[in-house]
Amino acid sequence: MPTSTVASFVTALPKVELHLHLVGSASLDTVLALARRHPEGGVPTELDALRQFYAFTDFPHFLDVYRRVNLLVTAADVVTLVTGLAADLAARAVRYAEVQVTPVRHRLAGTSYDDLAQALTDGRALARERHGVEIGWIFDADAVLGPAGAEETVDFAVGHRPDGTVGVGLGGSELGISRADFAPAFRRAAADGLHSLPHAGETVGPGEVWAAITELGAERIGHGIAAAQDPHLLAHLAEHGIALEVCPTSNLRTGAAPSLAEHPLPALVAAGVPVTLATDDPGMFHTDLDAEYLLCHEAFGMGIPELAEIARTGARVAFCSDELRTRILAEIDAVAAGA
Repeated sequence: MPTSTVASFVTALPKVELHLHLVGSASLDTVLALARRHPEGGVPTELDALRQFYAFTDFPHFLDVYRRVNLLVTAADVVTLVTGLAADLAARAVRYAEVQVTPVRHRLAGTSYDDLAQALTDGRALARERHGVEIGWIFDADAVLGPAGAEETVDFAVGHRPDGTVGVGLGGSELGISRADFAPAFRRAAADGLHSLPHAGETVGPGEVWAAITELGAERIGHGIAAAQDPHLLAHLAEHGIALEVCPTSNLRTGAAPSLAEHPLPALVAAGVPVTLATDDPGMFHTDLDAEYLLCHEAFGMGIPELAEIARTGARVAFCSDELRTRILAEIDAVAAGA
């Protein structure tokens, strides 16, 4: 099938995006504007220098850059970024997105929790009104801040609970950090009705994916690509319908996967694991959701039926309303039938 035909299909395909970090979603223009507004952050204020700033040498370097570009100091900064993200999502036919926010990092950058919660509520309302995009919030603990940081994250999610709050996550470095250490915070979040959506198995082996499931009660896994190394884990994910949020371009840019030829996405799909596609940090990785779908066509040979099924999987495992899910699935079917 000609790539142009698939590209037209992907452009029209209604989508959800379930692995997307608010700070990393900022376009280059948005980061430049914030960097010029907050020069004390030390982020480049010229385009060429910013592009070079985003040339990651490895995963720890990416994490360092990510933390430095958290220039969201005021509530107005947060609203600007949320509405800009919604415009970008709408341009890619994204109907619903679950966006990860790391509240402790925002507090450390100077945004009060009251201001952050109000800005997220206001930005979400504007995203729906202006762009027709529905947003859910995942409050993400930075593993480097340890269990205390996770407890503070849950405090924010439970105590402030901005409109659209979905669950809690766990991101950042995995090396030398056990998912099991964060179990008490995740148990407390679950007791308050929040979903468990941690990262695991992005840069370390399948043992941490198992730990996310058994210790954190993970309902979806961020990345999880190391699961491909463990046939028993693949079978468990498939049997229990635990989806992996796979971000191919991110994995290449951070070095989590050495090349597209060695990326485990085809093996995950072949094993029957539910897989969604996402961008992770599209502003930093120079990608978008259409590009991720096209990459799967060009690199892995996925045609329209396979791409449509990935889009359906995203809608099925999203924590949106049943009404919205039903509508998105119907739209996907209509576009696939006309392709």
